[in-house]
Amino acid sequence: MQMSIDIHPAILAAHHSWRCVQARAREQWLDLMAEDVTIEDPVGIGPTNPTGKGFRGKGEAEQFWDNHLAPTQSVQVTAHESFAAGNESAHVLTLTTVFSNGVKMSVHGIFTYTVNDEHKIKALRGFWSMDGAKIEKPR
Repeated sequence: MQMSIDIHPAILAAHHSWRCVQARAREQWLDLMAEDVTIEDPVGIGPTNPTGKGFRGKGEAEQFWDNHLAPTQSVQVTAHESFAAGNESAHVLTLTTVFSNGVKMSVHGIFTYTVNDEHKIKALRGFWSMDGAKIEKPR
């Protein structure tokens, strides 16, 4: 008997998001987003969420990419654990970003993804803070 393994839609959406971010695939990443997407990365005030209100709608998702992902040299996503329930997934991740000046920053946190009925990302939330960030200056 052959069994098929179905990947939870919210976990699959998260994996696609990470793949796009690491590949610098802006348009493919935006295609994953629902029209009414909300991005809070981090939740609350932080360097990529200066107002603490997040980015709302696809137009602001574009701004999030252009202002916070495009200027970097690379972003590496390392997943440690993943969980799914309902239409959401939660992931323990380490994000390692290399900036154009060579500075490397790693943040460790929990990232959640909520998908709608079409399996588009409706909410992306990152629970991390600069207090826990590891920063390495170039040699």
